[in-house]
Amino acid sequence: MNIKQIKPNTNNPRIIKGDKFKKLVQSIKDFPEMLKLRPIVIDEDNIVLGGNMRLRACTEAGLTDVPVKVAKGLTEEQKREFIVKDNVGFGEWDWDILANEWDNVLLKDWGMDVWQPEEDVDYSILDGEDLSSDLSDMKGGVRKAIQIEFELEHYDEASELVRFWRQQGAYVGSMIMEYLKEEKNKL
Repeated sequence: MNIKQIKPNTNNPRIIKGDKFKKLVQSIKDFPEMLKLRPIVIDEDNIVLGGNMRLRACTEAGLTDVPVKVAKGLTEEQKREFIVKDNVGFGEWDWDILANEWDNVLLKDWGMDVWQPEEDVDYSILDGEDLSSDLSDMKGGVRKAIQIEFELEHYDEASELVRFWRQQGAYVGSMIMEYLKEEKNKL
């Protein structure tokens, strides 16, 4: 369908902006065949139900025609439901498989938020730390780590807080998990 005939859905609550939007535009330029496999879904009035951001990215990429699938006979409530369900990620990533069997640079190029390559990780938080007791504790069982990103203006404070609680003998991972569980339960 001619891209000018398709109407963006102004009530779609899902947006992609900034760098992620640029990556979406680039992915469409690099792999436009994917649009045939996952066309933009529209209703009988040519209003987008699924693919609002892809439509915008297709326009930005200079496409004039895009594959569409027309969803016929849906009620207004079903259309609203489709808009949300089309954008909900029900699954989760198997990070072990991604880390061991996929190229993180390609995954990042494809728009996925991935871990940093080891050479880009800032280990300065460990400067001056005596980890010998922590390392001996690890002999009895393996510990895993999750990298938590902080904005530059919060990094020093976060580093100080982690250091403080470690000095108190606290298990910081448990503290974070408890807080995140409490916040999740509020939703």
